[in-house]
Amino acid sequence: MKFFKYLKDQLYLFLFFGGIYGLLLLIFFAFKIDPSVILSTSFLFFCFFLIVLLTPYFRMRKFYTDLLQNIERLEESYLVLETLPKPEFYEGELLVSALYQINKSMNENVRLMEEHLQDFKEYIEMWIHEVKIPISTLRLMSDHHGFDKRVKLQLKRLEDYVDQVLYYARCENAEKDYLIKEVNLSKVIKNVGLKNMDDLLENKIEFIVENVPYKVLTDSKWLEFILGQIVNNSIKYRRNIHHSYIKIYAFEDENKITLVIEDNGIGIKESDLKQVFDQSFTGENGRGTNQSTGMGLYITKNMCKRLGHQIEIDSQYQKYTKVFILFSKNKFYDVLK
Repeated sequence: MKFFKYLKDQLYLFLFFGGIYGLLLLIFFAFKIDPSVILSTSFLFFCFFLIVLLTPYFRMRKFYTDLLQNIERLEESYLVLETLPKPEFYEGELLVSALYQINKSMNENVRLMEEHLQDFKEYIEMWIHEVKIPISTLRLMSDHHGFDKRVKLQLKRLEDYVDQVLYYARCENAEKDYLIKEVNLSKVIKNVGLKNMDDLLENKIEFIVENVPYKVLTDSKWLEFILGQIVNNSIKYRRNIHHSYIKIYAFEDENKITLVIEDNGIGIKESDLKQVFDQSFTGENGRGTNQSTGMGLYITKNMCKRLGHQIEIDSQYQKYTKVFILFSKNKFYDVLK
């Protein structure tokens, strides 16, 4: 609580006491009161004025100072009412009462919004599971009846987008859907390769897997989705050259295992590198194609964070892109095992 701003707010008090003091002086001079009496009366009047002016300030200063400091310290500022003692002045009581009512109303609205959002998410998940059935049926029909490759690729793309929506809808409550356990990296990579085999063959991209004899602590289903998003990006942003490849390999040190997904596609411009994990960011490459939504890497980043993994990216435009997924080693798990 700033003193000078408080004084500015008390302008009416200065005017009121100034008017009274002026009237007193007129009376004193009219009745020719002794100057010493005027001086002593003026001193007492000034002391009384200071008491009236400063008492409310010192009474309110601690309350408002604590209020502002607690708001700055708390991550959830709306909890500030729980940290404040009961104010000893009426204005403070009114403020606390108003804040309490506002807080209560906000909590009720937030609760209603959360309920509506949860209902919407449940509906989206249900709809996705329903729509996956005809997509799977169409894929089976395409395999048995020899549909055109372009039809198969479009079905695969549709299935990928549906999966992306499903994982995005579950992202905030992912802990309810994943199970952390020891997973064989080579098995997950094999599944990703098989799922994208048609795309890889159609675009003549060599899928190379080297040195992945490691087991990591993760959820196999979520990791498969993460790798699938990265591989899909590598296919989508390939270069029109004689030999295109996607190479996956891993290495370890004392504290972590690092999985690398490398391709020799069109790469990412340096100006875009810092934003590739931002929501809906498509960058220079995305603007050149109508296939980019800017959501794949955003969801991937969130999922890695939820699983306790780190993800990093390095690229040089028109040369290569490398995505690094870092799995921490959990010694406590080894002891339990």
